[in-house]
Amino acid sequence: MIEKIDDGKLAISGRVDSNNAGEVEEELLKYANIGEDIVIDASGLEYISSAGLRSFLKLKKTIKAEVSVVDVSPEIYDIFEVTGFVKILDIHKRLKEISIDGCEVVGEGANGKVYRLDDETIIKVYVPGVPMSVVEDERNISRAAFLSGVPTAISYDVAKVGDSYGAVYEMLHAKTLSEVIMEHPDKAEEFGTGMGKLLKELHHTNADKEKLKNMNDIYRSRAEGMGKYLTDAEHEKLMKVYDKLDERDTLLHGDYHTKNIMYMNGEMMFIDMGDVGYGHPLLDIGGSYLGMIHVGKFNPDAVPHYIGVDCDTAIKVWNAAMEEYFGKDVELGKELAMIYGEAKYTLTPLTYSKMTDDMIEGFLNRARTNSLISESFDISPALNNTLDI
Repeated sequence: MIEKIDDGKLAISGRVDSNNAGEVEEELLKYANIGEDIVIDASGLEYISSAGLRSFLKLKKTIKAEVSVVDVSPEIYDIFEVTGFVKILDIHKRLKEISIDGCEVVGEGANGKVYRLDDETIIKVYVPGVPMSVVEDERNISRAAFLSGVPTAISYDVAKVGDSYGAVYEMLHAKTLSEVIMEHPDKAEEFGTGMGKLLKELHHTNADKEKLKNMNDIYRSRAEGMGKYLTDAEHEKLMKVYDKLDERDTLLHGDYHTKNIMYMNGEMMFIDMGDVGYGHPLLDIGGSYLGMIHVGKFNPDAVPHYIGVDCDTAIKVWNAAMEEYFGKDVELGKELAMIYGEAKYTLTPLTYSKMTDDMIEGFLNRARTNSLISESFDISPALNNTLDI
């Protein structure tokens, strides 16, 4: 009935009703330690009565800590929900299993890939090892953004995909903006204008600073950490870029490009909200430059894989987006976008933890030739100008 799997984790199986609830309670309390959380694997639980529920309640009152019941079947979950125990215990319904074999990849980021399951649904599959808490955090961010008026897709289900978690989104006949642009290349500038409007809409939204990350602090911390790789002059130059930013509560997407925008019924909406935070808008704009322009300068063939459109089209779309976003200040805006995009590129060794020492050395050699820390890259004229964003 009750089996100890590991420290702090038990398994329960069979039926728990008035006939054996007392025995189950004794077994549960045998493993109870005051102040220590307990996880109960309910994958083998076939039925639980009110008497069994009271055993769980007694356990929670005894340990004065969290009782999590995981891998609960839909039928058992209904019992917990109807009785109100989902508000008392930490209950997790058993996840459905989904196969992505043969599914088209429509988006890709640091935490995972987005696949099209069918005409009506997409799924973001997180890389193995990403915990459920990260998935839930991203779902909560998406909901918060939606409730703030930001057009974004909301996940309605979580599933298991092999050894990973996946968040399922309903996107009725939606396509990525990349797909739509490549189907209508003559409208590239028009779609770019829409991208600019969407980004302005996002940047006019105040973020919930208690729930989201301060991206100013994160980027500045990474810039400080790059001191171990850079010369004093290079490091001073990089720090100047991030020290220039004032504090904002502006909502930021974190990875804004055409593959992270869905197009449905003539409207654009955000997907892949895992990097959402708050801070200065130039962090978002610089990241967009990095994905849509920087990559194409040195490896044009990589652009279609990364953002789903060819290099020339990416430039057209991004230029139109910047013209819409900055208006009469577009030239200065684009120059600042380049600076913050190249600065983000310079942070690569502290953004991707899997880089080896040899990889970092090769990266720094390239960066010193063609990026922000190269001697020929002058940041002063643009940074000394005032731009009201």
